Amino acid sequence: MTTEAPSDAPTAEAPRPEARGPRGFQDRRGPDLIAERRIVERVSAVYERWGFEPLQTSAFEYADALGKFLPDADRPNEGVFALQDDDDQWMALRYDLTAPLARYAAQSWETLPKPFRRYAFGPVWRNEKPGPGRFREFIQCDADTVGSDRPEADAEIVAMACEGLRSAGLDADQAIIKINNRKLLNALLSTLNIHDPWTRLAVLRSIDKLDRLGIEGVELLLGVHGRVDESGDKTEGAGLNDAAVKRVLEFVSAGGADRMSTTNNLANVIGASKEGDDALLEMFKIDAALSSMNVPASRATFDPTVVRGLEYYTGVVFEAELLLPTTDERGRPVRFGSIGGGGRYDDLVARFTGQSVPATGFSFGVSRLAAALRASGRDPAGEVRGPVVVIAFSDADMAHYLGAVAELRTAGIAAELYLGRAGMKAQMKYADRRGAPVAVMLGGDEIAAGTVTLKDLDAGRRLSQAVADNAEWKQARPGQQTLPRDQMVGAIRSILEGVSTTG
Repeated sequence: MTTEAPSDAPTAEAPRPEARGPRGFQDRRGPDLIAERRIVERVSAVYERWGFEPLQTSAFEYADALGKFLPDADRPNEGVFALQDDDDQWMALRYDLTAPLARYAAQSWETLPKPFRRYAFGPVWRNEKPGPGRFREFIQCDADTVGSDRPEADAEIVAMACEGLRSAGLDADQAIIKINNRKLLNALLSTLNIHDPWTRLAVLRSIDKLDRLGIEGVELLLGVHGRVDESGDKTEGAGLNDAAVKRVLEFVSAGGADRMSTTNNLANVIGASKEGDDALLEMFKIDAALSSMNVPASRATFDPTVVRGLEYYTGVVFEAELLLPTTDERGRPVRFGSIGGGGRYDDLVARFTGQSVPATGFSFGVSRLAAALRASGRDPAGEVRGPVVVIAFSDADMAHYLGAVAELRTAGIAAELYLGRAGMKAQMKYADRRGAPVAVMLGGDEIAAGTVTLKDLDAGRRLSQAVADNAEWKQARPGQQTLPRDQMVGAIRSILEGVSTTG
């Protein structure tokens, strides 16, 4: 008798999915996570020292709260990752940490101390094309002052960002913060009778490409005919006439030897207007405040080419540029450019309340900075130490191993018991791969004698470089000692304290 398979039974093995990660997203193990954590910890410590309190907002925001990020309100899935909830409202993963702050401030304004000084860190998501050091998911660390219109608030953010960059691992000459004021360019365009919002935005976007296309490329983008790239694709021009193009190029070329000379150069270019005069006064006050905080032009400079891509900025804008030489995995030079930025956004809270609430802030691209440090040949995680590993020789002695690892943990020493089923040689290899500083061995002889054998793996690694003969190596047993069992914790602590660590 035969039994037929049910008609819905599979006739062939189901295809297995390919194990692959989505483009622009990363799987990160210990060293990468530790690198980002240490940058966040160091920068957050700077923020707290400057009087900013932590705030955590949710990963999702309602799409309308993101405002100008969304090119299409009906399908808000360009630039952000969006979905509809159970009542058909569009939600999106937060694009940055600033829009959620604006929403939170609008919701909680009556109960907040004013100005409200907060910092935040966490992942953000952007549905954009990934590139070197540029991911679709990455960590930011922000600080913002909401409720102050003083130029000194902008200067304080810049000075704090300079300190944050140093704390994150960059020397004073390895990054610079460039500062501009969008109201200066607005004033220039007004004197040129350029009032159309699309044209103004096209001018901003053209200037924003200066570092990539050079002055000639920007000149084409500002003009009537636009620019054709090497592939034949054409970008429409902003439509300015020759005289207006010349004035805009004079504006972006107005940088001087120091902040004051740049401000004077800009004053000569933009001419007299209330908006221009107000912006110049802000720049003078920012320069004076930075000077009072001992921030030289070599660390924070005025640069009229900085416009920042986001449309919500209303005045002063900042951009942190990495000056540290970096290379890709093949040793070829690679440019990271911006590793952070920010500025003044006085209209963002008003989107919710209808009332103007001034705000200014700065954001570190933590993931990007960590990637840049690695590309420079540095390890932003420093020396990452694994746990002490207790070797398992026999199932019958498991209680001794568990007691040893528990004793180490109680003493505040990171430790683990090997719980695989491999032999001694494989366990030592495991400990080495874990970066363990010490291997603890409680074999039958040690247990019977009330002793423990410790193998200082770091000492062994160092000594192995000086011993060429394998027999000599085995006889010397570098970094190995046997001592009374009750001295285990003290001996391991002495070994750990002798290890040079970073951070």
